[in-house]
Amino acid sequence: MAMIASMQIAGAQVKSAADAQKAIDAAKAAAENPKKATKAATWMKLGDAYVAAYDAPAGNLWLNGTKQELAIVMGNEKPSSVEDVVVGGQQFTKEVYAAKDLYFNPAGQLSAIKVTKPVDPKALQKAVEAYAKAAELDPKSKAAESLASVNQKFVNEAYTEYVLGNFAAGSQLFEEAAKALKAVGQTDTLSIYNAGFLAQNAGDKERAKGFYQQCLGLGYYSDGELYAKLADVDPDNTKKYLEEGFSKFPESQSILIGLINYYMSSEESTDRLFELLDVAKKNEPDNASLYYVEGNIHTQLKDYEKAAAAYKRCAEVNPSYEFGYIGAGIMYYNLAVELQEQAQAELDDAKYMKLAADFEKTLKSCIEPFEKAFEVSKDEQIKLSVAEYLKNACYRFRDEDAKYQAAYDKYSAVVAGN
Repeated sequence: MAMIASMQIAGAQVKSAADAQKAIDAAKAAAENPKKATKAATWMKLGDAYVAAYDAPAGNLWLNGTKQELAIVMGNEKPSSVEDVVVGGQQFTKEVYAAKDLYFNPAGQLSAIKVTKPVDPKALQKAVEAYAKAAELDPKSKAAESLASVNQKFVNEAYTEYVLGNFAAGSQLFEEAAKALKAVGQTDTLSIYNAGFLAQNAGDKERAKGFYQQCLGLGYYSDGELYAKLADVDPDNTKKYLEEGFSKFPESQSILIGLINYYMSSEESTDRLFELLDVAKKNEPDNASLYYVEGNIHTQLKDYEKAAAAYKRCAEVNPSYEFGYIGAGIMYYNLAVELQEQAQAELDDAKYMKLAADFEKTLKSCIEPFEKAFEVSKDEQIKLSVAEYLKNACYRFRDEDAKYQAAYDKYSAVVAGN
């Protein structure tokens, strides 16, 4: 009841479009008054008026709220139409209102609010200008707090555009989010990165590159993803970004895949990959993950013997690091699938029998490393994924030996229990 009451009170604070416009007009008149324009409070009030105008069409709704919860604050407001739509490959129920469209996911939660009739299309940008002026006149004002709130509104709107598949618009809004904090000397690196990410998704590589380079200058790497993305949007410097990224984030799969693709598609030798890896191993000789990465490279290059040796070395360096075992298990499992497909397509009986035998031998080879991974891993999701592999592999041999039947039963129970 306390929550319901607070939502009702908050809902009552949202102005109508007409009242919001009147408040803007009054606040603008005060800001144009030479005497009042020298006071930070005048500009704070103008910023608040623009924020209230921005909030007016959406009311007091919130993302992830259920239809039942939102009905409390919406009162008698009813949609003019309701339809099922697919946006960005996702299913939504779209409710159309006079000034907004609401998108509910299949669970009945509000995923996006799209304002269709704003009081002022540039309300938030104008609020930023007003709060920045207030901060200039009085650094002790609450302008920074207000700008942080505006920043979050831009972020929420950018997320809405992302959900609706409007990547270019989302990129612009993330840029505005960053500008809101920049007005008081703060840096929103995540919004800068997301502005680049959505620009890249929109196909605007040049715009994306600009934001990614800003992140690089600010030391924001997103666990190495930044280098992989820069390599993609700046083809003239692909090698430079990937190698620099690999030196800092050798465990990044995005960078690793980028390097493999680069060296395999260029005329340069893939030996360079192992030169980079050797440098990393010299710097961190006890880092088992580097041997896991080495195994992955050999696997991509289809050099399975060297891949197996690297995964084995990974396990020796750190027996508790499950990924060495997982790498070997997945390599053997996928290779077995390839052999099975080749056998099914083979018409020569002798060749078929040879492929079938190789298939069974290779499939059995994945069981031991997967079981070791299941034993040492502390991550329940990883254990579940490994159990799925083991269930499938052991099923093949359940009639051959009781131990495979027992293993199949064990890992089937793990999968069924989740």
